[in-house]
Amino acid sequence: MIHNATLFSLCVLIMNGVFGDTDVLKSVSVSEGDSVSLHTDVTEVQRDDQILWMFGPKETRIAQIYKNSIDMYDNNEAFGDRLQMDNQTGSLSIRKIRTEHSGLYKLQIISNRGTSYKRFNVSVYALLPIPIIIRNSSQCSSSERSTNHSCSLLCSAVNVSAVTLSWYKGNSLLSSISVSDLSISLSLPLEVKYQENNIYSCVINNPITNQTTHLNITQLCHTCAEWFLLNKVLAASVSAVVLVVALVSVMYFLYRKRRRVAQKRNGNTVKTVQTEDEEIQYAETGFFRQNEQKKKANGTDDTIYSRIVMRH
Repeated sequence: MIHNATLFSLCVLIMNGVFGDTDVLKSVSVSEGDSVSLHTDVTEVQRDDQILWMFGPKETRIAQIYKNSIDMYDNNEAFGDRLQMDNQTGSLSIRKIRTEHSGLYKLQIISNRGTSYKRFNVSVYALLPIPIIIRNSSQCSSSERSTNHSCSLLCSAVNVSAVTLSWYKGNSLLSSISVSDLSISLSLPLEVKYQENNIYSCVINNPITNQTTHLNITQLCHTCAEWFLLNKVLAASVSAVVLVVALVSVMYFLYRKRRRVAQKRNGNTVKTVQTEDEEIQYAETGFFRQNEQKKKANGTDDTIYSRIVMRH
């Protein structure tokens, strides 16, 4: 009698362990915009089975099968028409999932064998931006001026959450920085040698995907020696142009001054006429009165003119 009671109790414990209040937690990761399915592991839903899906800390009902009838709870505004339930297995699918759909999903299965539970921790990751690599400074830093062989770079990604930003040299990790749930901007500096032939890349990743940008050292970096040489060439070019302009200005000033002196010396009395065959100079004629008026004996005015002088 005692043996039969012990055997019965053991069977009850086994039945409760298999079909009773079990609670299994599974983690699911997915990218925003993708579709995800949460499986019940039920082969076929029986007519009297009840399969209920709940979401969030308040365990809000979002989908149910009971007596072969599906109820998608149309008053649920968080998912809209994204939810779909398999009438054969009771599995739940979420189409075009969004980041706000991250959270805990609870499954309750009630059948003639008992009640069982499953939980799914769904993490929805936003699409990753492509990291941007820029020169950390537009001018040579003090360290670059001393070495003339390196430049400072900065890799950045904006409005990201739950990601890691890393610098790689080939396949070797050089440095990294991570952020959890907050949406912020990340930046990670790197000092590289200009003449290196190594392949550098900046990578941003989350648990399910990544984005990579490779570094073009030739495009972003230059030695400070080249920078200073360029400055010297530019300065020499500017000095040469200023010197030429000053020289031309002085020559033009001397030419104008010499011309004015020559014109003053000639007194503007000689005019030059250029013909096709020869140059002929004409003298200007002038008539001058020696006396304003000299009266003749008869009382009339007598005007005396000077002689004409012609100069060649």
